[in-house]
Amino acid sequence: MVKKELNIVKALLFWSYANLAMAHTAVDKKQEKYAAFNYMIRARLFKGLMEGSMNIRTIFDDEKIKLLSGNKCSYCGVTDNLALDHIFPQKFGGKDVGDNLVYACRSCNSSKGKKDLMEWMGCKNTFPPLMILRRYLKLVINYCIENNLMECTVEDLNNQNFPFKIEHIPVSYPKPCELILVAG
Repeated sequence: MVKKELNIVKALLFWSYANLAMAHTAVDKKQEKYAAFNYMIRARLFKGLMEGSMNIRTIFDDEKIKLLSGNKCSYCGVTDNLALDHIFPQKFGGKDVGDNLVYACRSCNSSKGKKDLMEWMGCKNTFPPLMILRRYLKLVINYCIENNLMECTVEDLNNQNFPFKIEHIPVSYPKPCELILVAG
């Protein structure tokens, strides 16, 4: 996918989500690098999302995973000094609801502060665990759908006071051997 083709919010978000599915499959299979099968998953999901014949999975699935993974920081995996963190900062309209809350250690919570998740991870030169990224992308997609932003240009959303920063949405992902599913 050429970056210029990702100038519409819908295409950018669905491309990132399809890349996430590709990465998740490769990490699950403990692959060192992406194979044709992974690229087929990405292509099929992206096409299906764009055409409306496929949908992203609900955040309910992520809630089950959050409950099963126990009490640990969603960003680094530490189990001590936990607090709740708003994935979308409240300062920028993030809601105080379960979908937007994850466990975070005091260190990560303090370091992230009111930053966008992907902006914060970029400052740390780190790619987030795939499960937290999956939740983040779902929140961004749902926000954009609810606020009729999916057909806007990415440029229209740059530097706005949304609870996310569109310019930090990943369009490419590291090799599977450099990724983790969940922190810890």
